[in-house]
Amino acid sequence: MLTRRMLSSAAHVAKNTPDHGRVLTVDKLSPAILNAEYAVRGELVIRAGKLESEGRKIIYCNIGNPHQLGQKPITFFRQVLAATQYPELISSSGLAEDAKARAAEYLANIPGGTGAYSHSQGIPIVRKQVADFITARDKVAAKADPEEIFLTDGASPGIQRVLSLLIDPTLPFSSKAATGKARKHGILIPIPQYPLYSASITLLGGAQVGYELDEERGWELSIDSMKKQVTAARAQGIEPRAIVVINPGNPTGQCLSAQNVAEVINFAEQEGLVVLADEVYQVNTYRADRPFVSFKAEAVKNKSHVELFSFHSVSKGVLGECGRRGGYFECYNIDGAVKEQLYKLASVSLCSNVDGQIMTGLMVQPPKKGDPSFAQYNAEVSELYASLARRAKTLTAALDGLHGMSCNFTEGALYAFPQVMLPAKAVAAAKAAGKNPDTFYCLQMLEETGICVVPGSGFGQKNGTFHFRTTILPQESVMSQVVEKIANFHNSFIKKYE
Repeated sequence: MLTRRMLSSAAHVAKNTPDHGRVLTVDKLSPAILNAEYAVRGELVIRAGKLESEGRKIIYCNIGNPHQLGQKPITFFRQVLAATQYPELISSSGLAEDAKARAAEYLANIPGGTGAYSHSQGIPIVRKQVADFITARDKVAAKADPEEIFLTDGASPGIQRVLSLLIDPTLPFSSKAATGKARKHGILIPIPQYPLYSASITLLGGAQVGYELDEERGWELSIDSMKKQVTAARAQGIEPRAIVVINPGNPTGQCLSAQNVAEVINFAEQEGLVVLADEVYQVNTYRADRPFVSFKAEAVKNKSHVELFSFHSVSKGVLGECGRRGGYFECYNIDGAVKEQLYKLASVSLCSNVDGQIMTGLMVQPPKKGDPSFAQYNAEVSELYASLARRAKTLTAALDGLHGMSCNFTEGALYAFPQVMLPAKAVAAAKAAGKNPDTFYCLQMLEETGICVVPGSGFGQKNGTFHFRTTILPQESVMSQVVEKIANFHNSFIKKYE
């Protein structure tokens, strides 16, 4: 038992222990840690959490987290997952027969059940399901190979793992550029981009090489812009090694044409760049004349020798199962010895979580026509797609119609990225407050409306422009309120500072 004297002594020691005596203080952390930023859960979200704790109603539009904003899970998927967690349900009458059969199939192929480690690369039967899905999706001669598939805890860890292969923080190059700067490995990323990339590149000791998307042309990718950035990077002593393409786009919502995808593949092959295709929103498309086209399909069609990693996740699409942390990446034209290193990295973590792996298998192999669960599954998915398309149209049309704001239509993904023409007085007020102008705007929106969005500066944006990212995920019963609140706030803000 602690005596009063002992507690007093401990408090005295703690109070009088100088900070410089600590082993771990902020000034001793790696600069890479201190410089890494992740705006999606940054200052705005911290403030929103504080307001929520004080009793304010907050609508979180800062992150693609569908279930948080009321999206219902797909029944079939949850039934299978429940039965794999509690196998006694397989003999019950409460679940659909095909759900019970699928659960039994997974359990028969997972030695020890869902509580045991799986193969480091992922459950073999699930990797085969992913390979079959890719083959059916792309409709090209080359079949996908389960041995080229790695299952991951969502797309993010897979992306970070591949980036770690591409960036050597020890700077192995002995030569220097004309500027005298030591060489660094660089990664081309779109501007605007998802901050997973900027943060990860910083943490790994690499250099970001940003290529700007063309907002006036619907966030189109420009090969000329990419070429200029590669040339400029090399002149600065940066060795570009890969290009990241997010399709459909995050935060910009564009969906690339097959021609644009082929152009990027050709550019990457000419420049000696590995392609990282972030395709986690591949089923979130809202224009009939602009379907999703995978980089793998175009690479095969064009007989390209480009080295390609493509990523997918259960967090988006119509699943929205963010908390399950399931996903995969496929290797295309990747050297066998490199894949051995990927396997080693996967083995360090033993395996990705088994629930997420099962959810990945369900994502790529849902009920088929004729299955007992198909009618319900099809009805749930069809309504979700239709609702997301309506919300994308409602939100972007409303934002684009505001004075002092413009917004491209969301062709895909789950976001709108409007540009706000901030008056000079607002920019000056932001600087006086020590804030980026778009952060200043978004903080005031949060305070006045309870709507939490992300400033465009968190994603990168063309100099002199200001944006914010908001999701299209508020339910339709709530979306009209969100639109009205943003409009009223924006009009008041512009009037105040114009």
